[in-house]
Amino acid sequence: MLFNSLEFAFFLPIVFLLYWFLTPSGANGPRYSLFHYWHVSEQTALRIQNAFVLIASYVFYGWWDWRFLLLIAFTSFCSWGSGMLIGKSVSSAQSVDGHKKAKAWMIANIVLNLGILAVFKYYDFFVSEFGQLFGISTDSLLLKIILPVGISFYTFQALSYSIDVYRQKIEPTKDIIAFFAFIAFFPQLVAGPIERATNLLPQFLNKRTFSYDQATDGMRQILWGLFKKIVVADNCATYVDQVWATYDTQTGSTLLLAAILFTFQIYGDFSGYSDIAIGTAKLFGIKLMRNFNNPYFSRDIAEFWRRWHISLTTWFRDYVYIPLGGSRPEVPAHIKNPDRYKKWIIARNTFVIFLLSGFWHGANWTFIAWGAYHALLFLPLILLGKNRKYTNQVAEGRLLPTWKETFQIFCTFMLAVLGWIIFRAPSISQAWEYICGLGATSLFTMPMIIGGLKRTLFFIVIMLIVEWFDRDKEHPFCLSHIPQWARIGVIYILVLCMLEFAGNSQSFIYFQF
Repeated sequence: MLFNSLEFAFFLPIVFLLYWFLTPSGANGPRYSLFHYWHVSEQTALRIQNAFVLIASYVFYGWWDWRFLLLIAFTSFCSWGSGMLIGKSVSSAQSVDGHKKAKAWMIANIVLNLGILAVFKYYDFFVSEFGQLFGISTDSLLLKIILPVGISFYTFQALSYSIDVYRQKIEPTKDIIAFFAFIAFFPQLVAGPIERATNLLPQFLNKRTFSYDQATDGMRQILWGLFKKIVVADNCATYVDQVWATYDTQTGSTLLLAAILFTFQIYGDFSGYSDIAIGTAKLFGIKLMRNFNNPYFSRDIAEFWRRWHISLTTWFRDYVYIPLGGSRPEVPAHIKNPDRYKKWIIARNTFVIFLLSGFWHGANWTFIAWGAYHALLFLPLILLGKNRKYTNQVAEGRLLPTWKETFQIFCTFMLAVLGWIIFRAPSISQAWEYICGLGATSLFTMPMIIGGLKRTLFFIVIMLIVEWFDRDKEHPFCLSHIPQWARIGVIYILVLCMLEFAGNSQSFIYFQF
């Protein structure tokens, strides 16, 4: 079920009303709650509410293919069971053996979940590449199975739970319904944010109360996410798809414009999904982590990666980069040149997380090349200790950026554009041909103009203006700078824009990952 579909437009309000109808009664509970009249304990009511969330989430996810439910249920059960076994091993014996058993259960769950992910997402890719390398036919060995929607997202969410239980950052939960709801919570199930158990799971274990302010803020965030997806991203896709279909015959200026439009397409598409997911969760009294923080206003690549797909980058930082030694690796006593050793470990760790990040996106060499490209851009900053130079918002306390900041934003943006060409290309060779096309003299000619292009550029400008003025807020559509009557007018205009383009809506890009 797509967020931008008619089915979801009916699904969400029905689930919302039933959800709060099942809210436990109490001082902050709604007057018309089912449990306001029935004498049911608060804990029992909470379990019923979580069970409803789980059922609604499974209906949402099974809308694509009911067979996917078997896999996510299996992943959830194994991760819940491993958490129980890890917790029991750690608490039953404060000894080396106890921790060894806990580590064994954690590794078993990691191997199981990554094994499932590898079979569904990477098996056919590696078999095909092996066949091409040695010139043999591998068609009979291919599984040719459908990639379950969102498998990379909920797998990483399940992995983080067992790791955090092992690290004793969270107690293993005995409430299997709450845990299943945590893994399958429908707003963020398909394309994130990739939540941590330390943040999301406790919210399913404690009473949730309705907040009007939180719900209205969530509705505004949903509206902004739909605007970015339907009006900005899908209109950009029309031009981008047309140019990529005939990129070898296009002028350099057209290729550059298409690359820039794809840069806004993937941002509007993915950050739009995240805004809808976070806003929808607010309707249910759930707070999800922020996934995007104005990445195209970044002043260097390091800042860009702190603001782009935050849930994934912090996941790799906490569960891969830091365990490998991070940027402060320990130096063995026998090393004669500690500084050179540290730089080597930092470089290795940087390439590992960026290559893994690229490979996480899909089974294609272009994603790995995209990760390597960003690793090369990031590495000098981290080796020089400048990777955390910009941790505040650009032009903080000022209306406009300085000329230096404007130049830095432009350069960082163009580096991101080049990377997105590699990301978008079907193959490495096509990415190279596209990039070479940018160097042609036709780069200084007028690009191809198709119907709706000027309108698309106008909507991009509107998006950037709104996000610039609310760049220091929780999300870009707080509308805190304008009076109530103007806020209503803006919302009305956005709704009209979405209704105008709703018939051309497309699937979200990150569903394929």
